[in-house]
Order: sequence, then structure tokens, then C-alpha cells
Amino acid sequence: MASKFSSLQICLLLVASFAIVQMVKAGDPNILSDFLVPANTTIDGNFFTYTGIRAIVNSKPIAFTVTKASMVEFPALNGQSVSYAALQFPAGTTNPPHTHPRSAELLFVVDGSLQVGFVDTTNKLYTQTLQLGDMFIFPKGLVHFQYNVDPQKPALAISAFGSASAGTVSLPATLFLTNIDDNILAKSFKTDTQTVQALKAGLAPKS
Repeated sequence: MASKFSSLQICLLLVASFAIVQMVKAGDPNILSDFLVPANTTIDGNFFTYTGIRAIVNSKPIAFTVTKASMVEFPALNGQSVSYAALQFPAGTTNPPHTHPRSAELLFVVDGSLQVGFVDTTNKLYTQTLQLGDMFIFPKGLVHFQYNVDPQKPALAISAFGSASAGTVSLPATLFLTNIDDNILAKSFKTDTQTVQALKAGLAPKS
């Protein structure tokens, strides 16, 4: 990734921000005040400012990295039905299949290219190869993925959500790192427990 954003990329980021306006309509429940303030919090401009995304500038992660701006990281989003995530894809990396139970996701490619796709409730797969400046919508709650197929160039995308807390359910982690019985998984995937255990070992965090 370049050491700084080009003027084109900055303009494209601004365009992406307008997508949130439509996503708000399908977001969290309405609140009865302008904004929600946590207890014992001083309200000034700092409360409405989030600087966490600065960390991605000039960074070159060696693994797929998500930098979130959700209600957890940015409390001012509570009740506002919006959030962001910056997705950094080193060459050849993937964001494994996952879902967002509380929001659709509008992904915008800022740098590089991505292969993306989702599966609907009839098990039909929809895929696309996105180039710089392209957008793709992942419908709420459906399994989807992103993959930087380029073996040499990194990619960067910004995702907008119509919820301050969209939630993420990673299929590999949910299935193989949550103590579901090996026999249940083996029968479900029509395999054996040794294969299931190998998958669990491969997904386990390295110490």
C-alpha cells in the first residue's frame, strides 16, 4: 500500500461516506434525543471525533486486518445507526466467510482489487471482482467473504454499516473454536473426528 492516500482515493472515500445516509434507514431503533451520552462523560468536540483509523495510514500488516469504528471503539455512535470498518488485505489474504447479524455491509475498494461474494438463503452464490472505486453490497445476515487474489499487491477497502454494532459471526471460528462436539461437526460435514480436530488445531490462536 502506498505511504499515503492519493487525491483520487480521498475523493472516493468521501463518496463512500454518502452511502451511509441510505443505510441509516434500516438501522438501529430510533432514539428520543439528539445523541446518547455515557455516564460521567464530558461532552465536547472530542466526544464526536474518532481517530482510530489513523493507524492504517502507512501501516503494512502481514495478515488480514480489520480496524473498526463501531460503538465499542467510538461510543458517540450509540443510537446513530452507523459504523465503519477499514479492511487491509496483504497480497493473497482473505476475510473468511462470516455474517453481520444486525446490518447490511456496503464495501468500497480504496486500493487494489478484491474478489467478493455472498450466498443467499437458497444457497446461490453471487460473486464479483471489484476494482479501485467499486462498491458491493452484502445483504444483512448473509454469509459473505472478500479475497485479495493478487499475489503481490495489497488491497484496502472501507465498509459502511447501517448499525452502530453490526456484529460479526466468523464461520470458521464459530464452528471450530467454540467447543461444539467433534462428533457433531464430523457428522455435519460428513467427515471424521480426526479431520475436525486438524481443522480446530489449524484455527487455534498461535501462542
